[in-house]
Amino acid sequence: MAKSAFIERVVARQYMHQCTDLEGLDALAAAGPVPAYVGYDATGPSLHVGHLLSIMMLRTLQRTGHKPIVLMGGGTTKVGDPSGKDEARKMLTVEQVQANLDSIKKSFSNYLTFGDGPTDAVMVNNADWLDQLQYIDFLRDYGRHFSVNRMLSQDSVRMRLEREQPLSFLEFNYMVLQAYDFMELARRQGCRLQMGGSDQWGNIIQGVELGRRASGAELFGLTCPLITTSSGAKMGKTAQGAVWLNADMLSPYDFWQFWRNTEDADVGRFLRLFTDLPLDEIARLEALQGSEINEAKKILANEATSLAHGADAATAASETARLTFEQGTAGDALPQIDVPQADLGRGLPVYELFVRAGLATSNGEARRLIKQGGARLNDQAVTDEQASVTLDALNSEGVIKLSAGKKRHALVRPAQT
Repeated sequence: MAKSAFIERVVARQYMHQCTDLEGLDALAAAGPVPAYVGYDATGPSLHVGHLLSIMMLRTLQRTGHKPIVLMGGGTTKVGDPSGKDEARKMLTVEQVQANLDSIKKSFSNYLTFGDGPTDAVMVNNADWLDQLQYIDFLRDYGRHFSVNRMLSQDSVRMRLEREQPLSFLEFNYMVLQAYDFMELARRQGCRLQMGGSDQWGNIIQGVELGRRASGAELFGLTCPLITTSSGAKMGKTAQGAVWLNADMLSPYDFWQFWRNTEDADVGRFLRLFTDLPLDEIARLEALQGSEINEAKKILANEATSLAHGADAATAASETARLTFEQGTAGDALPQIDVPQADLGRGLPVYELFVRAGLATSNGEARRLIKQGGARLNDQAVTDEQASVTLDALNSEGVIKLSAGKKRHALVRPAQT
């Protein structure tokens, strides 16, 4: 029986995969607020659904009376984490890293409460200390605490070597820098716990041990499972690409649709992991059978979208889906693209329009969609892949509605250039 509300909830909602010392962490969390962090590198302008479980762990931490620390990897992004990668990440400029950091920060505003209070979340940047390191001094003071033998045994390193895939000395240093982050946060923020995905377990252990060896600190690590769907697919990956958290990368409607399309067998698990719904209500919803499970999926979509984009966006997405699927009309929240009016005036191949609208990734994929009967224009089946779309296709609302299958739609608007 857990002593702390944090561990009780982490276990009950199935967030926990591994913990360095569960009993010790539970006792610490029962004694008072625990500062804990998760790190996020700025390799792109938005986080995606694959990051969401760790964000929900930070949210759970705060909701049970503890202090979340969001560590932005302004420094470590310049190195690149080899965990789970078959090759080195693309090197980004300092300007690109900063632009990504500024964009990513938007993802956290609806999940965490930031401020100066004892349990308010804070956001810090590891460039504040990593950029100031003197290399020789750093090696002398901390290099002796790392065993190369053990570093070579870490999955992130071992798998690359076994596959004879290049691993640069730059990437090899990543786990040292992540361990140093933990120790710095312990000093600066009183941080006692690092959380992350199970692929980060080796790096987290290095940080726990560095804190003990270098400063006598008692630190803890807690990881969440890497989520796959019941069919074995990687969570957050679709045929159309990553499911981004930023609205400017993926519309709230498409985000809502991602959750609405959850496999039946995953509904209960995803409700526990990605919403704040009470467990007894989740138990009721996951017990639904047949077509009734669709109502549980809509609730999952509404709750997940409300957290990411706000209740108004979730309501708009839900209403758009209802209008689109139940009444056959186009809701305001459908993704929209602008196409130069001159292009439509001359006429565009229909397959090209599907690519521009993001409903196909290439002309070839769009043609296959049409041949297989999955393409519709203004709710009418497209049968000729060479057909040309002109301004005559505008409906009474002044737009062209494109559909790929039953669940993916977009509106095309003519734009003056």
